[in-house]
Amino acid sequence: MEIARAAAALFVRRGLRATRAEDIAQAAGIAPRTFYRYFATKEEAVAPLYAAGARRWIEAVRTAPAGLPVPQALEHAVRHTLTPGLGVSAASWEWLRTLVRLADTSPALRKVWAEVCLSSEGALAEILAARESGPTAPAPQGTPEPALTPRLRFAAAVAGAAVRVAVESWAGTAARPTGPEGPASLALRNLRALRDFEWLGNPPALRP
Repeated sequence: MEIARAAAALFVRRGLRATRAEDIAQAAGIAPRTFYRYFATKEEAVAPLYAAGARRWIEAVRTAPAGLPVPQALEHAVRHTLTPGLGVSAASWEWLRTLVRLADTSPALRKVWAEVCLSSEGALAEILAARESGPTAPAPQGTPEPALTPRLRFAAAVAGAAVRVAVESWAGTAARPTGPEGPASLALRNLRALRDFEWLGNPPALRP
């Protein structure tokens, strides 16, 4: 993660084009050959930061109160991970804004961002599967995990897109990370626009 932080700091301060892999290695206090042992390109160096944010969001879905329906569990996770100050500082959100903007202009960095988002969808699908099945006794060791259904994969893709688009939309503006145009507010708005979506194959709950 130290390499990822060094890469992000240089990308934010100097820009992507002006930063070399050797510069990242020097900033992280490692040899260039060590850098290339972990990453094939300079853009890949920030993948752990992207992934850490995705893991926080997915973990918040997993640990949402068991009695919450999926839509409310997703909203709970958004509030606990996309609100500055709850585990991630406002300054870190500004770093993320720059990194997401850079992904718009760099095909290589966009590929890294897209791969992390796709991987997180798979992990979220597993969490949704666990919430659908409810608490069960541990399976015997060696028992294969049940295959994820297309419905669960689609639900995870929809939820992931709602959050990803919110973060990308916010990053493209000068809005503060808090307030009505911040990433959390935008993500909640996107999720609530899906009020009629059948998250786990059940009819949507009626709302006043």
